[in-house]
Amino acid sequence: MHRLQDFGRNQGKTIRLDCPSPPPYIGRFAPSPTGPLHLGSLYTALASYLDARSRNGWWLLRIDDLDTPRNMPGATERILDCLAAFGLHWDGEADLQSRHGQQYQQAIADLQRRDLLYPCSCSRSLLAEAGPIYPGYCRSQAYRNDQPAALRVKASPGEVEFIDGLQGIIRESIADQHGDFIVLRKDSIVAYQLAVAVDDYRQGITHVVRGSDLLDSTPKQIYLQQLLGYPTPEYLHLPIIVDRNGQKLSKQTRAEAVTATSANQTLFMLLSLLGQNPPPTLKRAEIPTILDWAVARWSPERLRGIRSISIDTPPSNQT
Repeated sequence: MHRLQDFGRNQGKTIRLDCPSPPPYIGRFAPSPTGPLHLGSLYTALASYLDARSRNGWWLLRIDDLDTPRNMPGATERILDCLAAFGLHWDGEADLQSRHGQQYQQAIADLQRRDLLYPCSCSRSLLAEAGPIYPGYCRSQAYRNDQPAALRVKASPGEVEFIDGLQGIIRESIADQHGDFIVLRKDSIVAYQLAVAVDDYRQGITHVVRGSDLLDSTPKQIYLQQLLGYPTPEYLHLPIIVDRNGQKLSKQTRAEAVTATSANQTLFMLLSLLGQNPPPTLKRAEIPTILDWAVARWSPERLRGIRSISIDTPPSNQT
C-alpha cells in the first residue's frame, strides 16, 4: 500500500499500486517547481486527472525539478498542497526528477555508445545568429576538452508522425524543422526533451495530456523514444488558456497563483473552459461532487482542433 504523500505528509487517502499488473492507462501531471500553480497549470492538471480517472487509470504526479537555477524554494510543497486542496489526489508518492540521475546518464551513455551524440561548444550569440534550426556547426568539428560543451543528438532525415487526441495528425522532420537538439546542457543539467522521454518510460506512462504549447516538443521526445527503444505514449494536447491580450497564462507572464478560496467555483470555471458544460447548480457543490460529475462525463472531444482559449470566452460546448 502507498499513501498519498507530500514527501511523508499524509494527504488522507490510500491508493493501491501493488496490484498484479498496472492498468492499461497510466497518466501523469509534471509541473516544474518554479512557482505556485496558476490557473493555466491547474487547468492542465484537472484535464489530465479527468482523463485518467474516466478510464479507471492511474494518475501520477512528477515534479520536474532538474532545472535547479529556476526552482523556487517552497514551490514543490505549494504545488502539492494546491492539488490536494482541489481534490486532485495522485496515485502513490509524488516523484522527483532529481532522484533519477542514474537513469538519465544511462540513456546518454547508450546514445553515446552508438555515436548518436556530439559535443557542442557554440556560444549563445552564434546560436542566435543561426536562428531556431541548429545548422550543425559542431557536428564534424574536433572538440577541445578545455571548452564547456553541451551534448546534441544527431537528427536523421525522415519524419516523425503521430496522431494527437485533439490536434490530429502531426508530422515533423526533426532534421529540417529543428536540427540537432540538446540533450545535456553546458551546465551539465539534463535537457527537458531527454528527461521527459526517460521519465515517461521509467514511470510506464501510456497517456500524456498537456498543453498545445508543448506540441512542438513532442516530435523530439518521440524521436528520442525511438532511438532508445522506448514505447510511445498516446498524446492529447489541450488548447492553452490565453488572456485578453492573447498571451498564454504562465509564470513568465506573471499569471496569478491559484488559491483554494472558492475552490468549487474555480473548478466550475475550469470545466467550462474545458468545454464540459457543467450545470449552474454544480458551482455551489462540494469538490468531490464536482469531480465525480466531471469524471463521469469527461468528453475532451469538444476541444478538438482548438489551440487556444481566451479566459474571457470559453469555447462553445453545445452537443
